[in-house]
Amino acid sequence: MISRRVISTLLILTIAPSLSSRLAAQQHKLQFAKDGSGVFGYKDTPVQPWSNWHVHDPDRPAPKKIDPGCPGTPDQGCAAPSDAIVLFDGKDLSQWHDCDWKVENGIAVAIGRPLATKQQFGSCQLHVEWQTPDPPVGREMDRGNNGVTLMGQFEVQIFDSYNTPIYPDGQAAAIYGQTPPAVNACRAPGQWQSFDIVFFAPRFAEGKLIRPARITVFHNGVLVHHNQEIYGETLHARLPEYKVGQEQGPLVLAAHNNPVRFRNIWLRPIEE
Repeated sequence: MISRRVISTLLILTIAPSLSSRLAAQQHKLQFAKDGSGVFGYKDTPVQPWSNWHVHDPDRPAPKKIDPGCPGTPDQGCAAPSDAIVLFDGKDLSQWHDCDWKVENGIAVAIGRPLATKQQFGSCQLHVEWQTPDPPVGREMDRGNNGVTLMGQFEVQIFDSYNTPIYPDGQAAAIYGQTPPAVNACRAPGQWQSFDIVFFAPRFAEGKLIRPARITVFHNGVLVHHNQEIYGETLHARLPEYKVGQEQGPLVLAAHNNPVRFRNIWLRPIEE
């Protein structure tokens, strides 16, 4: 007859395999990192072939600790992480080339010409908050018309898609002229909206494209593009193509003569 203790052990191993894994882990000798940081782990575990570190290795470089900033709300903007490059914090446009845009009460207002950063960027994480006019301004094709253009080439569209049924690859959060967003997550004009973008720049070798650009976009916290390929420079009414060799460029806000408003723009370069 099987004892009650054996039955209980078998049930634990069957129902909770993760628990048995944790129990097995206790057989390893706990060690602390050599750099005196206090990080603990194991050195008697298998070596990961992709990293050359032991599983749970305390000596593996720890991620840099940052302040992630506040989460933000539709009425109160999101503070930048402590390691971000703040491109606009409501004070001035000193990070951007001179333009006819204006700053009013901590808000940047688009006028006529595109606004471009002085600094060049490639792969990055980008946060932008924007607001289309209320009431809407302009003809149907101009309602809240703007765009976040990475490397000066790849535009994520800004538009009043709450009201205006423009073509799908030109509505808010579309990769302009290429790929519509998975869903229309637009808020009404006059409400603050956000883009959170993860962008990987194209790569070239010997004058040939070896890796196209890819992008992940959250519009108002909703995933609308996931690792989506960008097929080249975003163009109006034309097929895209790549500018060979260009792996960095300015961040550009498009303008289009429509008074779209911006706040809290920050960027974190991604080292590849």
